[in-house]
Amino acid sequence: MIAYVQSLAQELELLRQHLPQGISLSRLHWGGGTPTLLPPEQMQALAEQIFDIAPLAEGGEFSVEIDPNEIDAARLDALTEAGMNRTSVGVQDFDPQIQAIIGRDQSFEITKSATDAIRARGVTSLNADILYGLPNQTNRQIAESMQKLLTLNPDRIALYGYAHVPWMARRQQMIPSDTLPRPEERLDLYETARRLLLWDGYDEIGIDHFARPHDGLAQAARDGTLRRNFQGYTDDTSPVLVGLGASSISRFPQGYAQNAPATAAWKKAIDAGTFATARGHAFTPDDLWRGRAIEELMCEFRLSRSTLIGSHGADATTLDALIATAAERFSPYVQRDTDGLTILPEGRALTRMVAAVFDEYAMAQTSHSSAI
Repeated sequence: MIAYVQSLAQELELLRQHLPQGISLSRLHWGGGTPTLLPPEQMQALAEQIFDIAPLAEGGEFSVEIDPNEIDAARLDALTEAGMNRTSVGVQDFDPQIQAIIGRDQSFEITKSATDAIRARGVTSLNADILYGLPNQTNRQIAESMQKLLTLNPDRIALYGYAHVPWMARRQQMIPSDTLPRPEERLDLYETARRLLLWDGYDEIGIDHFARPHDGLAQAARDGTLRRNFQGYTDDTSPVLVGLGASSISRFPQGYAQNAPATAAWKKAIDAGTFATARGHAFTPDDLWRGRAIEELMCEFRLSRSTLIGSHGADATTLDALIATAAERFSPYVQRDTDGLTILPEGRALTRMVAAVFDEYAMAQTSHSSAI
């Protein structure tokens, strides 16, 4: 861990050499792993180095993924002193039997203790993730877990579908496939959790997020500035995202770049004084309007033909053909009109599949977990 952070500090210094003066951060996120494993002094040193290179802008957010099993008072103190003002806590499910199957031992009591400690330090923005479609999960179990989660009053809740990808996650090879709910059962689990969230006053955001009306995500959904990137829904409209560390992904106006996934390969490149970019993709004009079409569907359940053509350079012939395909394939759950396509409320569970019609790089279904 110490060696990893040392290489991360080297990568930051390399980044400093290439950034123009006056850059500030609208968002800083520590995650994609368990940053709370770091000792307090390393957390503080890392934050100081980052903000020395690019300070947090006024109104900016510094969010950290918190593992309730790997947090204590000293670490929380270090993070809040460094400026953390939003946290994200993964839950998955509070049922002990389900936790045993998926190898995630995290009681409600431990989670509540962590969130209470976070709130006590003045961090008012709390995100939480919970999963549906887990092995042996029933409507009763997800309802009980959701009701427990609601007592913690998160500002945002991500209701993700469990992705069973044993060809990628070795731990999942131990989970018998017959313990997984069928697609219609997954949808029923989602609806059970969704109804509880709406009953408790959350706004529904896109296909899998919920937020309190005061939260920035809910505000963005109301005023039409909601965005979705490879990390999920966001109210951040910055065109640049810089990823640091092994396997991290950056997005620039010109395209994507990903660091070497293996820590050893990433560290070797950084130690040699070079960036660890292992692969990338340069956007074509087609990519840009298709990406915006997908984003509109995922955020607003509608795409505007006139906007895509007038503001994003969409080819009218190609776009019209794709709209026609989606309208035919997903009728009666979508509606075509003179200015585009709308996914009707009863068809929103199909949003990913509708959006995939516009994705030129869509992979075969066998490469993914269930879309519902």
